This record gives sequence, structure tokens and C-alpha cells, in this order.
Amino acid sequence: MVPFLFAGHALAALRDGALFWPARRALLVADLHFEKASWFAAGGQMLPPYDSLATLAALSRLVDRCGAGEVWCLGDSFHDAAGCDRLPEAARTRLRALTGATRWTWITGNHDPVVADHCGGDVVAQAEVDGLLLRHEADPAEPRPELSGHFHPKLRLTLRGRQVSRRCFVATGTKLILPAFGALTGGLDAHHPEIVRAVGGGAEALVPLDDRLLRFPLAA
Repeated sequence: MVPFLFAGHALAALRDGALFWPARRALLVADLHFEKASWFAAGGQMLPPYDSLATLAALSRLVDRCGAGEVWCLGDSFHDAAGCDRLPEAARTRLRALTGATRWTWITGNHDPVVADHCGGDVVAQAEVDGLLLRHEADPAEPRPELSGHFHPKLRLTLRGRQVSRRCFVATGTKLILPAFGALTGGLDAHHPEIVRAVGGGAEALVPLDDRLLRFPLAA
């Protein structure tokens, strides 16, 4: 967990791809994409049906490790609007235990514009919390400090002739995009024009290690 300042708030980036807000004991994650494998299976592309359980196990460990009292999911928590209905019973039980033990808020995204209420938690389109706007997709015209997801940013580098890819945060003075947390999610290169357009100039890719935060400037 690596502390840093964003818009005057002390936050901490976790190498798992989550964000912790110590002042609120809040854990923020984006793009869980529960039941992505079952969605693909319905279309004939068979994938191992364990993505939701793997994501929930990782999220449970983080909630316990951070002592989180709040959890904010920044959209695309389910791969589609019916994803909550398809959750296996073991995953549903684990999810309801999490939503029942914390103040849990689902922010809707483009994949899950509707979240079924039988998964627990509150559902909102966006929220403003202590001066920070929480939404799914960054708005280039938004002047307020903003936390979002949607783009699944990854930093791709060539080191000693090898291609290396790591999920990353993308940050400017007023925008912070979280990486995808889900077990079965891909990633968009942090240098991609769509990400740069969403955050504007002066952006950095942030890669948290256990003891420090690596910063890589992104071309405008």
C-alpha cells in the first residue's frame, strides 16, 4: 500500500489494482466484471467459470487487510445487466456477506446500467464524496476532482528486449483512473488516445509496488 496525494486527499494505491482512502476507511475498485465467463459461455465461447469467485476472494482479502468500512465499486461490476442473476450460489453468498459487512455502493457503468438489488448494497449513477466525484467513466469536461474506471489501463514497456505489462492508475491533478480489478479483464494501453483524451495533458501512469509508487509520464 503506497500513500500519495490526490486533490488534497491522502490516498493509497495497492498493487492489487485497488485504491484505499484511509480517512474514510474506504476501499475503491473498478471493473470487477463479475460473470464475464458465463456471458461468453452463453455465446459459445467456453471459459473457466471461476472468475467471479476469484475476484471475490481477492476483494475479501483486501477488505480484511485494509479494515475497510466502506466499499465503492466504480462501475462495470457485472459484465452485463443480468450478471447478478447468474452468480453461482457460492459467489452470491460471499458477495452478500461483503455487502452486509460494509457500507457498499455500486456505481453503475456501461456494462451494468442496472444492478439487481438482491446482491445487496446501494446503487447510484455517481456520487460526490468529500469533494471527490466518483463515477464510471472520466468526463473530459468535468472540472471537479474525479475518480473513475472504465478504461482498464495497463502500462506496457519494453525492458531488456522483453515486453512487460502491468495494470496501472492514470492520474492528472484532477483525474484518477483506476485499473480493472476483475480476474478476467484485459487492459488498454495507458498511452492510448482514448485515455489521454479522457484525462487531458500532463497525465502519468502510476504503478504501485509494495514500497514505492513508480511514475511514468504519458504523451499528450
